[in-house]
Order: sequence, then structure tokens, then C-alpha cells
Amino acid sequence: MPTQLILRGLRHDIWANQHLLDHVRPLSAQQLQLTVAGTYGSIRKTLLHVVAADERYLRRIGLPMDPILDEDGTADATLEDIAAHLRKVSEEVEKLFAGEHLDPDQVIRDARRRNPADPPLLIATWVLLTQFVHHGSDHRAQIGTILGANGLPTADLDVWAHGRELGAVKEER
Repeated sequence: MPTQLILRGLRHDIWANQHLLDHVRPLSAQQLQLTVAGTYGSIRKTLLHVVAADERYLRRIGLPMDPILDEDGTADATLEDIAAHLRKVSEEVEKLFAGEHLDPDQVIRDARRRNPADPPLLIATWVLLTQFVHHGSDHRAQIGTILGANGLPTADLDVWAHGRELGAVKEER
């Protein structure tokens, strides 16, 4: 059976997060705190947010994502801490698709709301998995904006680069 399309999107997302972490590792602590107006926050804070959100999406689906990054409580998380959590995200995504058939239309009841008085949400699994991919892409683009606005090199994280690395995009010979 061919790899499910959503799994390929999730793998790209995880790959891009890992490559971005590798790309910013040489930056100084001061450079990791850079930000520009209109973005989520600093480079480090945005990476922390992306991986913490990935963990929350997977937890909502029912995967055992404990402990998860706490964006407030782990404000001092290092890039290595973030990378360790990203590895766990990657492992759990692979397990999710390696097991029994994943039903993308399965509805998940999500009672965790910012305002506890709001009623629970009923969310189809495909929405959470698609948001996982979209959310990461959006924030990686913001980090690219921060890097470029500060005269720092950006990383090539698009699907074309991922496809080239996997041998799925190559010149005909």
C-alpha cells in the first residue's frame, strides 16, 4: 500500500523543523532571540511553539505525548530540548500510521478550550493532522522572515528540497 499522502506531509513538516533547528544551531543566544514585527516571537520561542503544538495535536488524537513541552514552563528550553521532543513527535507519527488503519474522519471531542466555559469542539482527525502541517509551515516562514530581515541566511525547507533529498525530485538524465 502506498504511503498515505497526509503521512508524507507530516514527514515533510518534521523534516523541515529538524533542518531549521540544524540551520539555526550555529546562531548565538542573542541571535536566537531576534524577532520582527508581525511574527510569533523570537526564533527560539517560535521553534518551541511549533514543536509543543505538534505534541498537543498528537495528544488530541490520543497518542501518549508525555511529557510535552510547556511553552510557559519551559521558556528556557534549549534547541537540544526542542530537538529531543521533535524526535519523539517523529516516532509517534510513524507509529500512528504503522498501526491499524487511521480513520481521517474519526471525530475527536476536544474539551480543552482557552475559555473553559466554551463548549467542547468536535474535530475530524484530518483537520488536526492538516493543521499540524499548516501550522509548522506558517511559523517556519516567520522564522525565515526574521533571519532575512536581520541579514542572516535562510534555510531551504520547501517540499522541493525535501523531495530532492529523498530522490523524488531529480533531473532526467
